[in-house]
Parts: sequence; C-alpha cells; structure tokens
Amino acid sequence: MQTAEDVLALIRDEEVEYVDLRFTDPRGKLQHVTMMANQIDEDFFEDGFMFDGSSIAGWKSIEVSDMKMMLDPRSAYLDPFYAERTACVHCCVVEPDTGEPYLRDPRSTAEKAEMFLKSTGIGDVAYFGPEAEFFLFDDVRFSNAINKVGYEVDALDASWNTDSEYSMGNTGHRPGVKGGYFPVNPVDAGQDIRSEMLSTMKLMGMNVDKHHHEVASCQHELGLIFSSLTDQGDQLQKYKYVVQNVAHSYGKSATFMPKPIAGDNGTGMHVNMSIWKDGSPVFAGNKYADLSDEGLWFIGGILKHAKALNAFTNPTTNSYKRLIPGFEAPVLRAYSARNRSGCVRIPWTESPKAKRVEARFPDPLANPYLCFASLLMAGLDGIRNKVDPGEAMDKNLYDLPPEELEGIPTVCSSLREALESLNEDSDFLVAGDVFNKDQIEGYCELKWEEVFAFEHTPHPVEFEMYYSA
Repeated sequence: MQTAEDVLALIRDEEVEYVDLRFTDPRGKLQHVTMMANQIDEDFFEDGFMFDGSSIAGWKSIEVSDMKMMLDPRSAYLDPFYAERTACVHCCVVEPDTGEPYLRDPRSTAEKAEMFLKSTGIGDVAYFGPEAEFFLFDDVRFSNAINKVGYEVDALDASWNTDSEYSMGNTGHRPGVKGGYFPVNPVDAGQDIRSEMLSTMKLMGMNVDKHHHEVASCQHELGLIFSSLTDQGDQLQKYKYVVQNVAHSYGKSATFMPKPIAGDNGTGMHVNMSIWKDGSPVFAGNKYADLSDEGLWFIGGILKHAKALNAFTNPTTNSYKRLIPGFEAPVLRAYSARNRSGCVRIPWTESPKAKRVEARFPDPLANPYLCFASLLMAGLDGIRNKVDPGEAMDKNLYDLPPEELEGIPTVCSSLREALESLNEDSDFLVAGDVFNKDQIEGYCELKWEEVFAFEHTPHPVEFEMYYSA
C-alpha cells in the first residue's frame, strides 16, 4: 500500500465491509473507530475523520476537544481477527482548523523525528529493530479494592506447578526458574501458539523471522525485522495486537508487563538502531567494535540522556521491578561489544551493513513512537555534540566487586526518578520541534498519576513486613 487509490482497490478486491481507523494514545495503547467501507473514498483520505479528543487521557480538554484523524495509506492491512472483512489504517492526529500535527500525537512525533534526522544531514533514514518479550498465562486475577489488594497469575506450564494436581494428571515437563532458554517441547509448551502468532503477522504483511521461549517461566519472544522509525512503530503496535488476540483465541492471556512475576527474569524490549545516508551505514567504521565516530557519539548521547529516556523507554512503575540487579537487567550505563550486561551493546556482525547499536534497557510497555523518537533524538544529540561515551566495559558487569560498581552510573530506579530526570533534561528532545514542552508536560501529568496511585496504595508485602510489628 502506498496511496489512497491502493487502499480503495484493496477494499474492492477483498470485498472489505469495514475500515478500522486506528491511532495511538500517549500511553501507547491502540484506539480505534470502525467505518462502513462504503464511506471511504478519496475525499475521506483528503478530509480525515473528526473525533472527540477530550475522551483520550492526556489530550485535549472538553472546550477544545475537536480533533481529526488523517489516514496513512502506507499502513493499511487486513485484520485477521474480526468476523466481518475489515481493513485497518493507522492514523496521525491533526488540528482540524490548521491541519498541523497535534502536538501530543505520538505518531506525529515519530514522523517529525524522521524529518529532523534528514534536516541534520547526518542521515536519510533511521532503522529500528525491537525485540519485545511477553508472558502467557492461563489465569489472571487481581484486586485493588479499598480493603483488598493482590494479584494471582497461573499457567499450566509455569515452573511453580510441578506438584499441582490436575484431573488429567501432571506431566512434569516445565522450564524451571530462569530455565526457559531454549528447551524443545514438551518442556517448551508454547511452540504452536507462537507459530500461529508469527504466521498471522506474516499474513498481515509484517516482516518476521523467528520465535522462541525466553528465559523466564511462561515468557516468549517473536522476531520482528527492522524497519524505519514510524513504520516500526506501526509494526510494533500490530505485534502487540496479534500477540494478545492470538493468545485470547487459545484461552490464554498475554501481557507485556515488564515484571508480572517475582523471582524470575523480567520482560524487556531491546532496541537495535542504525542510521543510513546515501545508501551507506553511518555507524560502520574502524573504531571500537568496527564503529564509526558517529556510532560512538550516538552511544554517548544514549548514555548521557539515559535517565531522561527512561520516562519514555521504561514508562511504568512496574518497569523498575525489572531494572534491578540479578536478573540480567541492564541497569548500568555502560557499553560493550557483545557483552549483554551493559545498557548499550554493539552486536557482533560480519557485514558493515548490519552494524548497529542496541539499547537494552527499554521495555515493551513503552509507547513505540515516543520510545524510538526519544532514542533517536538522544543519539543525534550525541553525534551533533560529539559526546564521548568513555571507555567500553568488556567485563561481566554483573560480577564486578562493589568498589568498581560505585564508579559506573546507573539508569533510573523508579518512574518517579525518571520523570524528575526528564524534567531536568529535555532540551535534546525539543530540538527541531520534534517533541515540545506541552507534550512532555502532558505526558508527565499522566505518568505522575500512575506514580501517586502506586505510592499511595498499601502493598501485600507491607502487611507481611509490618502488620505485627
């Protein structure tokens, strides 16, 4: 799909009955409205669709609530889950009176980041390759009542069910704690559901390559091949949509929470990044790990702004239950070739064309458009200001003695700290009007609500520690 005419031809050829208009809210959740297909014509693409922005958390107030969705025909695809034949189109949100991008629209921010890259002369295109993990459970229950707070998750293949009694018997084949990488079936019970997820993505035109069980019990990952920034934001939204809906069709529940269970590895989203100019990889060179100066400076920008980035790359209170030492979590602001213990890694490659930088601290609850755009802006700030990333750390950082660890800075340890860091360090984001102060303030207001809800609610662990004190 490239043009409105292409989408209209798809509607005709596939006998599409409905068109789903989709956009992403500030927190990163897909929203949608469904139109009868006979209402969609070239004028509809030109004029857009009006809706009430005051009902979207973190957007407009009711006295200025009118907003407009503008369809991007390049994003069109057929939805495999609806009973009626439905085409989906991702949209950017604009001001209805001026047609200018709405300042708080995440997808528009991603597009502006791509335009800013071109304006700097550093590159023509930035490629992003996220590795989003997730958990699959069979039963999920939680309560946040005034007198009862708690949760419980369960799955037949969970490590804690080796002694559970089932009417059909207990086979005993399960990955242990931190033992899920990569046993075959029957220990890995997720083969068929992951294969269906991947096949569904391929059917939708997505570029995918692999799937496997991850380290933690009930944890999985599918391979999403790299693409340009905004397009990859669309792809990751589709990725989450497919994972959750295929799981639902199996009677299972998928979650992208970074830490839904204690005592086992959390869920991350390593983000691979590269910049190209005139058909050549900007990060390929003859410096450390065959990086160019630009590649090292890009890392310098990521490390310099890591704490502010955390507000977008690790945007939940639960994110910081993953970013703790001891569970392969990349908490130290250091970089290395191949070594996975720092928050930035340079993966080994045989070809300069595959030369890239991997940020290991993001997690999949990040709004993909804001996550990718903020990472790019931090890296570009590093290149523009020639930020030295310092010496690489090729040691296993998990095993360093305390006296050596003291000299290595860390990422944030809480969402509160991340929001405070963003408040102090946001100038790199507003360069070229990619992000803007109003957008950042509105986003932070939403996130402060989450911080206060978390901090003001008694936790079951507190009863264990303090009730009888």
